[in-house]
Amino acid sequence: MKKVLNIIRIILVWTLVAVAVSMMIFTIVSVATFNSTERNLFGFKFFVVQTDSMSKSEEPNDKVTTSIFFNAGDIVVVRDVEMSKRAELQPDEVITFISRNNASFGETVTHAIRRKAVESDGTRGFITYGANTGADDESVVEYGDIVGKYVGHIPMLGRFFLFLKTTPGYIVCIFVPIVLLILYNGTNVIRLFRKYKKEQTAEMEAERKKIEEERQHSMEMLAQLQALQAQLANQQNNGQAPQAPPQAPPAPEVKVEPEAPAPEVKAGPAPETPASEVKAEPEAPAEDKAE
Repeated sequence: MKKVLNIIRIILVWTLVAVAVSMMIFTIVSVATFNSTERNLFGFKFFVVQTDSMSKSEEPNDKVTTSIFFNAGDIVVVRDVEMSKRAELQPDEVITFISRNNASFGETVTHAIRRKAVESDGTRGFITYGANTGADDESVVEYGDIVGKYVGHIPMLGRFFLFLKTTPGYIVCIFVPIVLLILYNGTNVIRLFRKYKKEQTAEMEAERKKIEEERQHSMEMLAQLQALQAQLANQQNNGQAPQAPPQAPPAPEVKVEPEAPAPEVKAGPAPETPASEVKAEPEAPAEDKAE
């Protein structure tokens, strides 16, 4: 169960990290590129749709011949068109341009091309219209007013961008995830610090016990030595020879090989002494015993 909870916690944390990082990246990119006619991202420009002028009408309209529709709150993606190729744009293609209409003068508008047109002064351009009503725009879109050609749109992303630019959107999408990450990392730091202190305390306790055991062992050895000294002193006072220290174990028995027997010497008969050489001791004279 604990392992499952750890896995869930890791998934939630990484999801939160991904959301926070994505929000930060999206905020930086959107602020730098969205609704800007000068800035682009890899050659593309992004604009938030403000109205439903290009949304599909529920009622059929013969004046609407384009097949491209999008709603307010979507993001339209356009690519720049070179000035020399702007005259090649065809009817029903959708372009983004700077409006000259009285109601939206200077604003960026994305509408469909109705047809090509030439103004009274000879300026060439296009007549555009909104797909929702099919009504033509007031002013001719000159080639120089074209920002780019429509290549696609991202549904609902514009609403999120507009919400992100508000204070509640900033708090919910950026501030809260960052605060949660800070709190989570702070909690981890505290937990790791406590774990480290606990391990350090356990190591110190083990070291203290080891020192105490060594001290106890030393005290026991000292007590034995003192007892031995007292015993020796007592024996000396009583005139007893001190007990011999324990002898070393006997040396291992060495097996001696028997010596070889000495050679036998055969003795001959002892030599006889000649008779002539034997001297007889003179006998003592007998004393006469007078009666």
